[in-house]
Amino acid sequence: MKRNLWMGASLAALAAALATGSHLMRKWGAVEAAAVRAPRFEVDPMWPKPLPNHWVMGSVVGVSVDASDHIWVIHRQGSLERMETSAAANPPAAECCAPAPPVLEFNEDGDLIGHWGGPGPGYEWPASNHGITVDYKGNVWIGGNGRGEGGTAASPHDSMVLKFTQDGRFLMQIGKPGMSKGSNDTENLRLPAKTFVDPKTNELYVADGYGNHRVIVFDADTGAYKRHWGAYGHKPDDINLGPYRPEDPPAQQFRNPVHCVELAHDGNLYVCDRTNDRIQVFKTDGTFVKEAFIAKNTRADGSVFDIALSKDPEQKYLYLADGSNMKVYIIDRETLEILTSFGDGGRQPGEFYAVHSIATDSKGNIFTTETYRGQRVQKFHYKGLAPVTKKDQGVVWPKASKG
Repeated sequence: MKRNLWMGASLAALAAALATGSHLMRKWGAVEAAAVRAPRFEVDPMWPKPLPNHWVMGSVVGVSVDASDHIWVIHRQGSLERMETSAAANPPAAECCAPAPPVLEFNEDGDLIGHWGGPGPGYEWPASNHGITVDYKGNVWIGGNGRGEGGTAASPHDSMVLKFTQDGRFLMQIGKPGMSKGSNDTENLRLPAKTFVDPKTNELYVADGYGNHRVIVFDADTGAYKRHWGAYGHKPDDINLGPYRPEDPPAQQFRNPVHCVELAHDGNLYVCDRTNDRIQVFKTDGTFVKEAFIAKNTRADGSVFDIALSKDPEQKYLYLADGSNMKVYIIDRETLEILTSFGDGGRQPGEFYAVHSIATDSKGNIFTTETYRGQRVQKFHYKGLAPVTKKDQGVVWPKASKG
């Protein structure tokens, strides 16, 4: 009898110990999860302010922030529907609306303070502009991905990048329309998507692009060719890889489009291989460092649209725009691990319809643009570091103030 009582008491004590241990494990797991911290953001639903002159934006396909924290965007006038441009008809069909100039400059408060763009003497404006970068000297770079009248896949119109001053004065053109000879042509581009200028070397890096399969580097003052490479640092080729299939081995070349290029302070260069759903990292000489797949089962338009870097001195975080899954990922730059994400598909502030481009200002705020029928730019206020409590935050709406 005593033996049975002793065994029962022992089993009860063991069960209690296991329950306590399980509770502590869960608690420790929660503490460990909470120890992961990441930048937190809230959308500004009132930014930017309305445009003047009944102007509207078409597909917004580029954003950049200059040294004065002015926000630059570029959009496609030709993407607007007929009913959006009634005021521009001849004669006008209605009071509203008209296409805004392609290049728009906003201040931090969301006021439109500058605008220009379009064809002019001495250069060929893209048939379909794509990407905008304001470099460390204040120059404005523009690419394009339009085939144009008479253009073909092999020889499209937009085989160049353009360089302007901030008031729209033309400075330089690299490449000539319709002259591309493919991914190893050192004089022309083929539907270039985005640019970046290295302030240490004054070299222009081009994500090239919608037609070619490479990163190419030029002198940013003279336009002289420096070097180029494809995926994994290989010599690029133009073999058609066919549709992306997530179950296949990693492609040994970039698919189209090679959609972005972004350089960190430590010399790591981040390249968006959009429809391969991956980031590839290189040294500035083209030496391959590593890669990471993002939402690898994404087919459609791919997941890796654009990248921006956090503004802390170490640039600890990457912000990645995913226009297919309609969100922005916050990524540990060292490990390329996704920490959390925000956004959702939709038309309201904080939601996205094909988020396309992303940039940060000196305060750490994020600016995004939306292509296709999204047709807008949004601002997300940096709210400091916070514990990660959700892998997918959804819409980061402003928290109500306590009053």
